[in-house]
Amino acid sequence: MVSETIAAVATPRGMGGVGVIRVSGPLAAAIAEAILGRVPRARQATFASFRSADGSCIDEGIALLFPAPRSFTGEDVLELQGHGGPVVMDLLQQRCLQLGARTARPGEFSERAFLNGKLDLTQAEAVADLIESSTALSAQLAVRSLQGAFSRRIESLIEGLIRLRTYLEATLDFPDDELDLQAEPVVADDLDVLISGTRQVIAEAHQGERIRDGFTVAIAGPPNAGKSSLLNALSLADAAIVTPVPGTTRDLLRVDIQVDGLPVRLVDTAGLRDSQDPVEQEGVRRARDQIARSDLVLWVYDAAIGLDRSEFADMPPGVPLTLVRNKIDLLKTEPARDASEPDEIALSALTGEGLDRLHRHIKARAGVESLAEGAFVARRRHLEALELGLAYLETARRAFRMGTGLEMIALDLTAAQQAFGEITGAFTPDDLLGRIFASFCIGK
Repeated sequence: MVSETIAAVATPRGMGGVGVIRVSGPLAAAIAEAILGRVPRARQATFASFRSADGSCIDEGIALLFPAPRSFTGEDVLELQGHGGPVVMDLLQQRCLQLGARTARPGEFSERAFLNGKLDLTQAEAVADLIESSTALSAQLAVRSLQGAFSRRIESLIEGLIRLRTYLEATLDFPDDELDLQAEPVVADDLDVLISGTRQVIAEAHQGERIRDGFTVAIAGPPNAGKSSLLNALSLADAAIVTPVPGTTRDLLRVDIQVDGLPVRLVDTAGLRDSQDPVEQEGVRRARDQIARSDLVLWVYDAAIGLDRSEFADMPPGVPLTLVRNKIDLLKTEPARDASEPDEIALSALTGEGLDRLHRHIKARAGVESLAEGAFVARRRHLEALELGLAYLETARRAFRMGTGLEMIALDLTAAQQAFGEITGAFTPDDLLGRIFASFCIGK
């Protein structure tokens, strides 16, 4: 049971029209009485003077008191809304500390909401994701997670697991009546449904992760193919220097854009060629390193010169590659599409022709071309837990088909349930909770 009262500035540092001090814990009402001279009525905005220890006025503003359990954290919560200057906020926070509160750790308010059952872990993380959203789409998906869209998908999987575990473990409790598993289609059917459902949630979680974390696209290719021009065209800005001199780009140039709500980080790289120039050599090394770490590589080449496959023959294995046939504006007719190259886009970075096709292609390669109605935001740890749970389910299905004993199948199902439970916080270790909430901002 949490007994300490915490306080923090809940608005960003700097000048602003309004600044908010948030207090949570058993001393919230006493702190309100000391600062305001009275305890405000529950959930009613109250105009008051905020007083220091000697009775002088620190500021004037609005006070709100939310008695437990009907508050964000599930505890008594006090919010003091004053003028948003850093000095005023510091004075108000220091006054709260004098009255027995301590400074809140990053994410501690959300952590208390989780510990007090007001939010599950995915909803608490969605609070931070909503604050950090870089696009309207990522904010929309974070709201859906905050409202429980992701939690409900996980709970549905866990309920299916519990039903199947109950069926199997009842058999273990009554060995004299042990079932012939191979003759029980309900087991096979339930396992198939759970595995199919988990794979669907994983696919949707991949979409949510892309929209939350963004999609990194490296623009690579030989010198003078128009890579920097393509970066400028996609970003609608003169972000990169463009000249007819080969090797103009020496270092990585990063630009963040949106493609229909998908955050995309474009990385312009040095032209890949052999060079005796040590600076250009370093640029090529950095380009290759970026290519290996990107979600997608756009290999740009001059349509008039043609494609030299030997130039990307040593690409790192597994890196998704799309060919971009640039400068089609210099040709009398657009070159015919090579049927053997399904991932190829013909365009002109100069005129903009074909850029719409490239936008659609990037969304498709990111897996967010179309979103399910209940799409949600997701993190890497969610995907890892889902994939671990899926592995246990597939192991259980193999064991069932081989006629393995009930005990081993039940153990795999228990492990799958624990993996899924880590997503919502049912089985999450304390050290993981600490890492999660430490990434939140102060005051949330």
